[in-house]
Amino acid sequence: MARTLLCEIVTPEKIVYTNEVEMVIAPTLDGEVGILPLHAPLVTVLRPGELRVRYNDNKDVEWFAVSGGYLQVHQDKVIVLADAAEHSSRIDVDRARHAKELAEQRMTELKERPAEAREDADACQADLKWCEIQLQVAERRS
Repeated sequence: MARTLLCEIVTPEKIVYTNEVEMVIAPTLDGEVGILPLHAPLVTVLRPGELRVRYNDNKDVEWFAVSGGYLQVHQDKVIVLADAAEHSSRIDVDRARHAKELAEQRMTELKERPAEAREDADACQADLKWCEIQLQVAERRS
């Protein structure tokens, strides 16, 4: 049996995932990072994207959408502290498409406003990115 590490994906609202896995692949600001057992201690910032975990002799993969946050590796344990995270099987595609359309409409409206609306535009851009990531990850399960 292959050596494993404990992976926990946590958001402010809930524990999204806890399991023994063989590898975690996470999106960071500098690109993807792969975490295997006995990895050196690490703390890094996650960018919005797709997080994958591999187990069962790397035959099985589970996909998660993460909106950003932090990843910590310490003593064969990976903790993902995400702003938002969702397992691919739990993503409501219709809801994500509708939210994306609303965010796109809002972005169009904000472009017509003066520069003071910059904060709203940043939040709206983050919402739009989150919807796009959920849709990309949901495609993995089909």
